[in-house]
Amino acid sequence: MVSRCAPLAVLCSLLVLFSCSESEPRIPYGIIRLVYYQGSAQPEERFSFFIIAEDDDGIENLDELYLYHDREGLRWLLSAEDWVSFEEEGTTWIGSRSIAMIENERLPRGQYRAVLVNKGGERTERTFSFDAPENPRYAFPTFTISEGHYTIGSKYPAHFLICYDGEGNFLKTIAVTTLEGTFSKLGLPSGAKTVALWAEDDEYYTAAFTNGIPIR
Repeated sequence: MVSRCAPLAVLCSLLVLFSCSESEPRIPYGIIRLVYYQGSAQPEERFSFFIIAEDDDGIENLDELYLYHDREGLRWLLSAEDWVSFEEEGTTWIGSRSIAMIENERLPRGQYRAVLVNKGGERTERTFSFDAPENPRYAFPTFTISEGHYTIGSKYPAHFLICYDGEGNFLKTIAVTTLEGTFSKLGLPSGAKTVALWAEDDEYYTAAFTNGIPIR
């Protein structure tokens, strides 16, 4: 009796595994944001591209994420070792904050296509339309620090300070509502050594990101 049941149990297990391996991943939602990074001569364009990623076998079963611009014949590949992953309100996002063109050329506007592939080779895709202004709506912001006091020169609607420790590791994001102020009133983390300004225009999915400045 045991010898007859064992193969059946193995067969059932294989059927379950086979069924899981054929389950397609899912992209319920995604976002592309154009970020102007502070360059040596002029701002440089980067895409911040993130999707909500789902797979019946867990996020660890995901393997590759592609971003295509079919009209221009462009493709970016992010492997599980390359992408940034974070959780927000129980939802897992994966993607990159530094998608760029060769030699910092301007990123094309229009339709993009994301393709998510799991380790079983199953894939799904979703298209995104991105039509940011060809030229920045606002001048690149300025950010200065002097003796515990910060000054922001910006027309962007929203501003955030990005805090890093001495090794360049991210610590905290702090929303600021005034263009001038003192760090002592912002509640910076005790280990913060460098701060950068993130200025955001949420209506047009664009942002500007300055270089970090030492605060101590």
